[in-house]
Amino acid sequence: MFKFHRNSFKSSYRSSYYGKRKRNSPPLWMVLAAIPPSLILLEILTRLALGVSGQGRETASYKGEPAIQSAYALKFLDRNKHPYAGLSDSGALLAQASPYTGYELAKNQKNQLWQIDDQGFRNDKPIPLAKPKGEVRIFILGNSTAFGQGSPNNAATIASKLEARLQERVSQQQQSPEKYRPDSLSFYKPERVKMLALPPKVRPGSYRVINAAVPGYTSGNYLAQLALEILPYKPDAIIVLGGYTDLVLPSNEIATTIPKLEEYLSDPSAHYWDAFGQGWQKFLSNFALYRVVRGLTQKPDLPLAEKTFGVLERDKSLENHLAENEAELERRVQRYSDNSKQLLQLCTAAGVPLLLALQPEISGRSPEAMSETEKAVLNKLGEDYLKRSQKGYAELAKVHDTLKKAFPNNLYIYNFYKLDKPAAEQSFFDPIHLTEAANTELAKRLYDGVTKIPKMQVTPENLNPK
Repeated sequence: MFKFHRNSFKSSYRSSYYGKRKRNSPPLWMVLAAIPPSLILLEILTRLALGVSGQGRETASYKGEPAIQSAYALKFLDRNKHPYAGLSDSGALLAQASPYTGYELAKNQKNQLWQIDDQGFRNDKPIPLAKPKGEVRIFILGNSTAFGQGSPNNAATIASKLEARLQERVSQQQQSPEKYRPDSLSFYKPERVKMLALPPKVRPGSYRVINAAVPGYTSGNYLAQLALEILPYKPDAIIVLGGYTDLVLPSNEIATTIPKLEEYLSDPSAHYWDAFGQGWQKFLSNFALYRVVRGLTQKPDLPLAEKTFGVLERDKSLENHLAENEAELERRVQRYSDNSKQLLQLCTAAGVPLLLALQPEISGRSPEAMSETEKAVLNKLGEDYLKRSQKGYAELAKVHDTLKKAFPNNLYIYNFYKLDKPAAEQSFFDPIHLTEAANTELAKRLYDGVTKIPKMQVTPENLNPK
């Protein structure tokens, strides 16, 4: 008689079950050995998929580094023209150390968005040191806003648009001289009053507006730049458009320099680990699988600090770049005041008019004039940032007023902080960088300023009859 033993069944079942599990689970060494060929297969399949979809290395790169951001990011080179180990080398705009200005743009470089000439200025054609007869030279100094960061080409920048307006003015004077103040005024009072009511003529000639601005520059940088690099070109007028970078640069620094170099000199181990991490990431970026995974996991929108700054440390929020207390703000504003005064003294000694302008900033734009994109940027900034920025600009405006009282004859001040035109059209794509429409508006305002400078006008005969 057959007897059923429960223990025997359990034993048999357990033995059979665990035997199967044991046979179906591969050894650890087999799992580890399968990882490399699996990754190779995935890499091949990823490359094939990108090729079929028409995406290349650029489209598979990080979402956090759009092409225009990378094109305008600075890549600092050492004396041997190699990127500094440990610093970001993903940018396309090459810069190198300078004993005078901290750093400067490398000469003779270009890409699809910008062109740097043989002198390191953002111009399509090089400018000779010797000024040709009949040429009128105006230099624009400043930071990335004046440089035209984000512009699709050189023609979309403030400098190019200002030059086009001035050239058009000369052409209009030649074609319709009756619309402008004549070269000789009548002594007959009624006729003289009519003549003086007409707009004055600007100096005839070939106008060159040279974009000498450099991303990241502060007043300390372009003070040295003016003295050592710009004045030898014999400019007829100088425009300085800035202010914001002076508000964010710590007061213990006299000008912007190549980031982290002093830190690396004082802490070689930090330099080593930064360089090691950079090299490892560069190695991984050669693989399509890594780029795709990184692109999927990377936040699609860069932090505002990373969009705004190309030089200062970008891991801090924007409000923490601005002065945290009254004493620090006062020191930063005083530095701006001292440098601006020296700029003015240099220009006055050289007989060159100085147009000193505060650059636009998004917190100065009224809500009624903002586009939806600008409102979104403003909302990200936060109340603390807005208070610090507004306070900083108010203090810089006081500096301009003080300088104008002290130097009334050679200084022309403008405050473009509140840029409300064009209304309802996007003017900013981050806190300080402008769209082409805003560049057009700013060029118009600078044109109005330049044409009002007596030294830029034709002085009629009999202007002041005895």
